[in-house]
Amino acid sequence: METFKYDNRTVYLFLMATVFWGAIGMLVGLLIALQLVWPELNFGIPWLTYSHLRALHTNAVIFAFVGNGMFMGVYYSLQRLLKTRMYSDVLSRLHFWGWQAIIVGAALTIPLGFITGKEYAELEWPLDILVAVVWVIFGINLFGTILIRRERHMYVAIWFYIATVVTVAMLHIVNSLSVPVHFLKSYPIYAGVQDALVQWWYGHNAVAFFLTTPYLGLMYYFLPKAANRPVYSYRLSIIHFWTLVFLYIWAGPHHLLYTALPDWAQSLGTVFSVMLIMPSWGGMVNGLLTLRGAWDRVREDPVLKFLVVAVTAYGMATLEGPMLSLKNVNAISHYTNWTIAHAHVGALGWNGFLTFGILYWLIPRLWGTSLYSKKLANSHFWIGTLGIIFYAVPLYWAAWQEASMAKQFDADGFLRYSNWQEIVNSILPFFYLRAFGGALYLIGMGLMVYNLVKTAYMGKYIGDETAQAAPLHPDYKPAPGMHWHRRIERRPLLFGVLALVVAMIGGILELVPAFMVKSNVPTIASVQPYTPLELEGRDIYVREACNTCHSQMIRPFRSETERYGEYSKAGEFVYDHPFLWGSRRVGPDLHRVGGKYSHAWHYHHLVDPQSMAPGSIMPPYPWLAENRLDTTYTRKKISVLRSLGTPYAEGYEQQAVADLQQQAKSIAAELQQNGIPVNGDEEIIALIAYLQRLGTDIQKGKTAQTAKP
Repeated sequence: METFKYDNRTVYLFLMATVFWGAIGMLVGLLIALQLVWPELNFGIPWLTYSHLRALHTNAVIFAFVGNGMFMGVYYSLQRLLKTRMYSDVLSRLHFWGWQAIIVGAALTIPLGFITGKEYAELEWPLDILVAVVWVIFGINLFGTILIRRERHMYVAIWFYIATVVTVAMLHIVNSLSVPVHFLKSYPIYAGVQDALVQWWYGHNAVAFFLTTPYLGLMYYFLPKAANRPVYSYRLSIIHFWTLVFLYIWAGPHHLLYTALPDWAQSLGTVFSVMLIMPSWGGMVNGLLTLRGAWDRVREDPVLKFLVVAVTAYGMATLEGPMLSLKNVNAISHYTNWTIAHAHVGALGWNGFLTFGILYWLIPRLWGTSLYSKKLANSHFWIGTLGIIFYAVPLYWAAWQEASMAKQFDADGFLRYSNWQEIVNSILPFFYLRAFGGALYLIGMGLMVYNLVKTAYMGKYIGDETAQAAPLHPDYKPAPGMHWHRRIERRPLLFGVLALVVAMIGGILELVPAFMVKSNVPTIASVQPYTPLELEGRDIYVREACNTCHSQMIRPFRSETERYGEYSKAGEFVYDHPFLWGSRRVGPDLHRVGGKYSHAWHYHHLVDPQSMAPGSIMPPYPWLAENRLDTTYTRKKISVLRSLGTPYAEGYEQQAVADLQQQAKSIAAELQQNGIPVNGDEEIIALIAYLQRLGTDIQKGKTAQTAKP
């Protein structure tokens, strides 16, 4: 037997970060939930607006709370499953501090508007590079630990850890490819429809391989440990793993149903999303049946309560996801609060409750004591469960109400609710209930923090935990008749390559045709690149994260074409870096807003929304009328976009600023005629220019296509 020590210090660091960032992320979530009914809660501060904080909230919860929780569980379980210390203490510390540096960088840049405009991938290129570097450090440490293991069998949880490492690296790198303009500004190499497909190939699989597969690995370790029962079925684990890794990667296009995405891609997304029910529920069944013979303990043990509800929430969310990918259901759910409710059932129920259960199980063991108060833990469980119910159910109700109101016509064939504001105001009561549910969930987390701190004070922290295990025999040979999967498990590098190849198949077969087949995105002759002023205005639109609340995608439904205008075409977005179709409508769609209102209307609406739309919950943006437009990088932007295929004339960047000033002067003159005191160099002028351009490149019945690629 060999004596060695487990590294609990890295586990401790990630544990503390999980609790800290979880509280921060959920507090920001509660603030933006309140801002939906009281927009004045941004206190007139640009970086406190809903659109800025929403991206901060999602990044804090996904990458800070869940990410640190994942690493906490992986570092604890991996050492014990392999009976060895982590490969390198130095790499462990670099991983921890590097990940926290990324989170701090995100917390500084996102509210200030240094973002890419791509959902769940808002970080600009320097932070993207840091993410890749830190992820490689984690991967080396993980595979290095597997290679020095004392346990030859590679337990099922480790399969999911390996799939997470290799697939997240692929997703992040492909989606983050961009060309920098300066240190905190870049343009993605993809545009329009292709950017949308790559983004949601990434976005959906960030859910799959960051929020799901590593947490399934944690489930396979901590649930049997807490229940003191073996995993129900090894064979079901094999089926669950390989089918999930293969099928998940195909499902991204279901986020883009009824959009300008080619029909074949939408259909693939739907088919594979429906097929995902099987492996997802296979994992849920395997988890719940692991508790056979231990159900009596669930009533008493708060850890098992959290884990059982977490696995159940996973099952419900992974049934609802495929259901939402059906076109007839998606026609109702997309751009409504149904999507928000669905996402939070997974985040709060699956990721949140599983993390809480692990924390309640882990901290007494790291401090060599017992839990301070089971009563407080049980109170946390019930308060948190009520929080999820009060959060999700009102949003489901709101979604049905807003979808039905948006599609209603009167007896004369006119939209019954033609003013979008009527629909938004009708669902405000549900936003109050949502905020109440979020507050309950946060209160429950506060009880947990108190309980865990008291638990730690009762014991003594064990930084290096002594253990013993026999070394692997160097001359080991697989026994005749060994199960085929056991043979693969003996070869971790081969296992990682196979997992990556299985995951890559769907991505290759979806993305390659989208880029190689020209007919997928037919061009429209009248669609031209943005003028320099419109380009600067678009960048301000991205900076202020306006696409958080406004879509730019009119679907081919009568209710949408009657309300907004002609449905959106793929060829209209060929110069959009990034695409800005949005995933939710708090405000109306803007794809045909160009020319619909005067410059003066847009000016007043941006400075004081309620002056133009009484009852609006859009916050005011007075700083747009005060800030001077920075044209320092206008020439570089033109140059970068030309390198990406936008047909600006060679050398046009030398003329760009003069053209920008000329167009700005024209808009300013009209505003001045309406009594609005502007100089012509304000940011609001550029944003107005961009808004007035939207949807004006084509006219109904005049969408002649060219053979140009």
